[in-house]
Amino acid sequence: MTTAVLEAKTTEFDVDEVEYLRHGDKPLLARVYKPRGAGPYPAMVECHGGAWCQSDRMTEKLRHQHMASHGIVSIALDFRSGNEDPYPASVQDINYAVRWTKLHARDLKTRPDLVGITGQSSGGHLAMLVAMRPHDPRYAAIALPAGSPAHDASVRCVNMAWPVINPLSRYRHAKRALAGANPPAWPKSIMARQDSYWVSEANMAEGNPMLALERGENLLTPPAVWFQGRNDPLHDYKDADSSFDGNEPQRFCANYRKAGGSIALEYIDMDRGVGHAPDLSNTGDMFDKMVTFIERHMTV
Repeated sequence: MTTAVLEAKTTEFDVDEVEYLRHGDKPLLARVYKPRGAGPYPAMVECHGGAWCQSDRMTEKLRHQHMASHGIVSIALDFRSGNEDPYPASVQDINYAVRWTKLHARDLKTRPDLVGITGQSSGGHLAMLVAMRPHDPRYAAIALPAGSPAHDASVRCVNMAWPVINPLSRYRHAKRALAGANPPAWPKSIMARQDSYWVSEANMAEGNPMLALERGENLLTPPAVWFQGRNDPLHDYKDADSSFDGNEPQRFCANYRKAGGSIALEYIDMDRGVGHAPDLSNTGDMFDKMVTFIERHMTV
């Protein structure tokens, strides 16, 4: 089998808008960034952040552009928002998008065995959840078009930036912050969005990569990486309900490795902070490290 083409510097790429799925009269679009050339290239299905309720396929375009300019097909998705469609609607859309990517691999300049998944913040959570449970019948509920070859939603690797890996602990973390003296502004908006998407704490516990590992579920654990900025109490904090001696990134990585997976935790030279959207133009060499990670796990 030939290896994927991953060029150190591919300066030219094309961008297409494609309807990958439709719910009634509502189309869901993917913005596809394709390097010029024959390929096949690695392809990453991209899940945007926004606390499950905000943002869209355009939000993280700097990352998509960087991937395409370095020989990686970047498929930036719109999916159903938690403001209107609670869990697991967006997970179903993303699971479908992975299978759609494999179905259309030739047109996308990739191969079905060269598809990974990536996401930022709540998108990182969604990416990992899809990767861990590709065959979950709830998540795979949307069928490919009749007569299509069979494809599943398994992926070669998972690339995450400050994921909300444990929605339940983050919700309770926000509640504690709000109940404290001189509470910050961020807990109210975080809690409102989580209420909208998850509806209940029981759902936050069930659709939870961290707790799924700790429950010993039968999960897939493809090679993964977690990129984490500094000064980030929304994603890098100690869960007060856990006995683990470390913050959530370290806890998840320990659980993932215990389950047989390979994962790296990379702290980057970026002050993630709270109360504002992250500045993706100020993430140091994170994009280059992402390219290196994908290159390592997208060759055969």
